[in-house]
Amino acid sequence: MITTADALVSLKPKAEWVLHGDVLTWLDAVQTEPTQEEIDAEVIRLQAEYDSQEYARDRATEYPEIKDQLDMLWHAIDTGDWTAAKVKLTSFYTELKAVKDKYPKE
Repeated sequence: MITTADALVSLKPKAEWVLHGDVLTWLDAVQTEPTQEEIDAEVIRLQAEYDSQEYARDRATEYPEIKDQLDMLWHAIDTGDWTAAKVKLTSFYTELKAVKDKYPKE
């Protein structure tokens, strides 16, 4: 869940402020304080961005480790299976494809 603090960091990087519950105290003398409307809009934008990447977070937990992917890739190349027709039969392709199919981009 995206918070007001997340929105403030996004809107005003490195600004100085304190948030006590819902009460914002603006301490920054350089950057101007964002309006509540700007903060609310940024929370919505950041949440939408986060939500749109759920498939990527889900995929990341199920992909084989990079070292294993590289090993599968090396074996596919070493055995000559690195042609368009044969590559889809290798574990390198089939294991990654299974995860991508399970968590498609939307």
